[in-house]
Amino acid sequence: MADEIAVLIVDDSALMRNLIGKMVETTPGLCVAEKAMNGVFALQKIPRVNPDIICLDLEMPEMNGIEFLKERKKQGIDIPVVILSSIAEKGAGITIEALSLGACDFVTKPSGSISTDIHTVADQLTHLLIAYGGRYRRARGKTVPAPQPETPEKAENKKPLFSTTFGLWSSAPSEPAPPPQVLRKPGEMELITIGISTGGPDALRVVFSNLDPALKQPIVVVQHMPAGFTLEFAKSLDRICPLSVKEAEEGEAIKSGWAYIARGNKHVEVEKKAAGSILHLSDAPPVNGHRPSADVLFASAAMGFTNHVLGVIMTGMGRDGAQQLGTIYKEGGLTLGQDEKTAIVYGMPRVAYELGHVMEQVPLEKMGQRISQVAKEGHL
Repeated sequence: MADEIAVLIVDDSALMRNLIGKMVETTPGLCVAEKAMNGVFALQKIPRVNPDIICLDLEMPEMNGIEFLKERKKQGIDIPVVILSSIAEKGAGITIEALSLGACDFVTKPSGSISTDIHTVADQLTHLLIAYGGRYRRARGKTVPAPQPETPEKAENKKPLFSTTFGLWSSAPSEPAPPPQVLRKPGEMELITIGISTGGPDALRVVFSNLDPALKQPIVVVQHMPAGFTLEFAKSLDRICPLSVKEAEEGEAIKSGWAYIARGNKHVEVEKKAAGSILHLSDAPPVNGHRPSADVLFASAAMGFTNHVLGVIMTGMGRDGAQQLGTIYKEGGLTLGQDEKTAIVYGMPRVAYELGHVMEQVPLEKMGQRISQVAKEGHL
């Protein structure tokens, strides 16, 4: 089909190229543009096949994934890249370096470089290819495939992370429901909380680089990311943010001028005490299919900080955070949501908006400035 999202698959294993190719070809809306065994061949093929998205391995001979991303940047190639590699599990720093070099997101191969069980991450990978590839096509005035109707059996068996196709195709959101009844007026802001998922690594770099250096309120972020990656991700944000950024730790004090990234596979909650607020990590069951969960963070913030908290929900699949953002609203806190135009996946912010839990929608490029302004002024 003319409007299919064309994928360039770059992996040194012929078996992996074939397995990934079959996953792409059997996914409605996707097609294989070409395959390449390393970065050198990929760069040669890009002008000829003109892909919409690149699925890139990191461990390859002659030109590996990192070297390819550097050359891609040097040549001004803006085709989005999704990392698919075994090295992600043992080298989180390399994966985060790939993100800092312009890769959009990553998926880990389940069992090493040659993963015959690659089908176990098929849903995750194809959703990312559709989201980023579709956005690239739309930005160039091209059409994208219409969503395919699902059978009830397929919808019922779908994994929690992908329980919705919100944001993968352009469609107008429904009118929001009436907002919740507010118990009290907003007070002075003491805490900022952010829930974010697919598209988050890129989006958080934009937000954090645009924060006011004088921002006093601490920030706690739930970014859906596997265990082992959030430490390096926090370090990468610390390099570009005027605030200090670190991975959250159990029992540590929440300090002014700091931002805390929830640890992968751990819920994070905030507790307000007379002597100062602290962070708690938890192994409680996943919520909305996620651990950490934005709903868990938002609920604890609403309980402890009531009308002194700002809740922000941004790009991501599904509905995590949407419900408890309404609790922040109800308790007298303030809420912001990323707008549809700039969200790579308008899922989480869309559900929150349709529930009536978003007071104001903000484009990505203005989110850092708006967060700083609202935190300082205490009102929208």
